[in-house]
Amino acid sequence: MEYRYGTNSAAGFVQQLASCYLPHGYWFYVSGVIPVGKDPTTVDRKLIEKYGIDVSRSTRARRKAVGRANLHYLRFQRRFLLLATQGQHSFFEDEQKSIRDVRRIPIRFGGYSISVKQGHYRRKLPGTPAVRDNKLRVRVQIEREHYLGLKAYFADVARRYSADELAMQLYCVPFEPYAPVRRQMLNILRAVNDRRKAAGMSTIAPKVLRYRRRIAKPFGPADESAVV
Repeated sequence: MEYRYGTNSAAGFVQQLASCYLPHGYWFYVSGVIPVGKDPTTVDRKLIEKYGIDVSRSTRARRKAVGRANLHYLRFQRRFLLLATQGQHSFFEDEQKSIRDVRRIPIRFGGYSISVKQGHYRRKLPGTPAVRDNKLRVRVQIEREHYLGLKAYFADVARRYSADELAMQLYCVPFEPYAPVRRQMLNILRAVNDRRKAAGMSTIAPKVLRYRRRIAKPFGPADESAVV
């Protein structure tokens, strides 16, 4: 099967990264941009061949068993990522100065901040104490500067627009509602309602926010997606 790496949308890029690569230990990354005027497919082939990325699942399993690293390559337009697991590989020598660990330095892409962090607390049953979730989990959220900008904007217009207009704008915020994004949007909505309540205006129900993420087909036609 042909190795697939070129995503058809920003949402597909983030989804492939957050759902398929980071959960399986591809934590070490190099981020790059292919210069204008350079053929992206030439760069693709060079990197994939150089680091032996286009291999079967069985080869990846054998490498892992003997302590060798596996790599993936992912690109959207001119932005690309090289991702590696722990282990021995020439990648760590060749890219030594550029390698980052997503557990310490988030990947920033398209206004998102994507990291791997220890969980907060597990969902608890009534009457039971909260239990810390020590498992490392992928966290996709709106990057801090974008989030603060959105929050400032909606706080500014909270009393200038009608509830219906604000509801439509909140629904159309262009970030997929991963769990941390949902929490950020609820914080923004809370700030909006605080300002409207102080002015004696009607508040906006949380149901106006988008809670179901559109599932993209990263390597298929750009308009194919489902909602979950």
